[in-house]
Amino acid sequence: MRIATWNVNSIRARVDRVTDWLQRADIDVLAMQETKCNDEQFPSMPFLAAGYEVVHCGFNQWNGVAIASRVGIDDVQVGFDGQPTWSDKPEAEGTAEARALGATCNGVRVWSLYVPNGRTVDSPHYVYKLEWLAALRDSANKWLAEDPSAQIALVGDWNIAPTDEDVWDMEVFKDSTHVTPPERAAFNAILEAQFTDVVRPFTPGPGVYTYWDYTQLRFPKNRGMRIDFILGSPAFAQRVTHAEIVRDERKSGKNRIGSPSDHAPVLVELG
Repeated sequence: MRIATWNVNSIRARVDRVTDWLQRADIDVLAMQETKCNDEQFPSMPFLAAGYEVVHCGFNQWNGVAIASRVGIDDVQVGFDGQPTWSDKPEAEGTAEARALGATCNGVRVWSLYVPNGRTVDSPHYVYKLEWLAALRDSANKWLAEDPSAQIALVGDWNIAPTDEDVWDMEVFKDSTHVTPPERAAFNAILEAQFTDVVRPFTPGPGVYTYWDYTQLRFPKNRGMRIDFILGSPAFAQRVTHAEIVRDERKSGKNRIGSPSDHAPVLVELG
């Protein structure tokens, strides 16, 4: 069974590229982030034509998460218990954003997660990011307390580079989000809740990234960040036999369908 995650950076712009890769890479389950559409706008038909069921959570042109599966989709859940709310307008009441979608696919509980960016360290969105991660940790703790043998995969764009080697130049990011001690502590708290980064042992760094900005030739120069992860529960982690970051899918040009996302897919194979 092959499970992947991919921040697609607008599914309507990249649906042909995504469905083409799904079939070439023989993926059974794909979690997607940053779909940038509401549920009615999501292009389900190309996935169905390729043999995949798909569920999506999107409220507007921002955020958005989805799961496509050819091995079944059961027990769909939009958001996790205690997921914080957010509003860009201080006078408006916050709402839960389209950032978390869970489904059980062939016995594996897959959560497609698009962790808040945080914007700047002095922004209320940074506080929201930390609260969001703390609530996720609490939910993850609860899931494993209820069933220690559960196969759970927390996958997606975490918007955190957990170690210095996960960015191309720490000096560039020293005053930015994604690398601050509180964010890294929040990520590590998920690991302390018995979840494991199941991809890193197969793709050690430094210089191994999942995201490259479109500007300043960041991709050709390999000036990227490692911010997309698959974190597995103990029962899930012990099944992983292979993992990779599919860097070639960040490429554009000849023999490629459409423009690339600024993220590469990340995949694991289960035995």
